[in-house]
Amino acid sequence: MRSLPSSERRVQRVRHEVRRREVEVVEVEPVGANFAAITFAHPSLVDFVSEAFDDHLKFIFESPAGETVMRDYTPRRFDRAGRTLTIEFALHGHGLASDWARQAAIGQRATIGGPRGSMIVPADYHWHLLAGDATALPAIHRRLEELPAATRAIVIAQVADLADRRALASAARLELRWVSTADELVEAVRELVLPQGEGFAWCAGEAATMARLREVLLVDKRHPREAARIAAYWKRGASDFHERLDA
Repeated sequence: MRSLPSSERRVQRVRHEVRRREVEVVEVEPVGANFAAITFAHPSLVDFVSEAFDDHLKFIFESPAGETVMRDYTPRRFDRAGRTLTIEFALHGHGLASDWARQAAIGQRATIGGPRGSMIVPADYHWHLLAGDATALPAIHRRLEELPAATRAIVIAQVADLADRRALASAARLELRWVSTADELVEAVRELVLPQGEGFAWCAGEAATMARLREVLLVDKRHPREAARIAAYWKRGASDFHERLDA
């Protein structure tokens, strides 16, 4: 077992005042073949807070049947001066949120709630492992933009459609590997020799796959639990699901 300094004191969990904000679509931009970056604006965003790359907020909208629907999303980009917030939506499938995003138009309104809190992971770890499926891409992309040149970023991303394998850039030393299936994702992490030094492992995606990655990282590789965050962003058969698996 590699001896690593304790990271528990370094990761900060902070709470935010929970507010709901009415927002309006000001831009819809395709991202790859099956995603759209939708930017919202409103004066109430002046005190919006998102301190961590994997924060999640509640996106609240009305279904065609008139029902209120809530889904979790990562704040991809926030401009306080412009009071704008960008969220990336998957357009494939037939979920209510995907259907909403496919027809989103400038001037359309929605509501956002939160984030309730942030888990702030310092960027000065020697290395960062970022692994997940397509639902994790917004958080991965945001994190890569934050990392400094002195760090090493290892990204293993499961995206089956080649058209959705977007360019990922970072000042950090980036090592990127694309895989197509959940089994390939798990095996790629299993085969990975974790670098020496203090590192942080972050994984997000489908619940069953994340449970397997938790076993690989925390049990097989004995990576420190306090230096990991493994989250289930979705679960097969469930319409709204989010759960931490490393706690």
